[in-house]
Amino acid sequence: MDFKSYEDAVGAVPVVPVRSTGVRTGPRAEDHLPATASAAVKIVIVGGFGVGKTTMVQAVSEIRPLTTEETMTQAGIGVDDDYGSDSKTATTVAMDFGRISITEQLVLYLFGTPGQERFWFLWNGLFEGALGAVVLVDTRRLEVSFDVIGRLEERGVPFVIAVNDFPGAPRYPMTELRVALDLPEYVPIMNCDARLRASSRDALLTLMHFLHSLTGARA
Repeated sequence: MDFKSYEDAVGAVPVVPVRSTGVRTGPRAEDHLPATASAAVKIVIVGGFGVGKTTMVQAVSEIRPLTTEETMTQAGIGVDDDYGSDSKTATTVAMDFGRISITEQLVLYLFGTPGQERFWFLWNGLFEGALGAVVLVDTRRLEVSFDVIGRLEERGVPFVIAVNDFPGAPRYPMTELRVALDLPEYVPIMNCDARLRASSRDALLTLMHFLHSLTGARA
């Protein structure tokens, strides 16, 4: 990945003057890539429906995140996963996008995948060029993670597991979760709260350390 700007990552946004006020639309000044940045890495945040992918991108992104959420309607009944529909009223239909600086030189571009299975065909494009992935897991629905992990393994995308801390969700020892998810010993697994910037950042840092360890092992 060699994105040099926010515009490179999500497409250039035309700057259009508004005659009535003279205000120009487009990326805000604070959204522009820092001048010190010299390297960028693409990371995907994946998981089933409602596991917190959009929440994580919004919590950790240092720029105004791009989201593609649409209102859930009755047309999706019987087609989409309706778990948590009493409280969840929107779902991602394309992707979420954000950015976080790890150092003054290194930035991560974050791409959140749609969770509804009928949108999974979009994952192929989102995985292209991705260095690694964070898999968000909900312990109330571990089974929805199996296909997600399988797809990453098929594509050879390194990943870490972040168990999202939902209120009232059952808690299990990490050793039991590793067995339930059939994870190799070397794949990191941790708890996180996708609502909190610091916790989401720690999950991303865990992924970066894991990717670095894999690079060292191949050297």
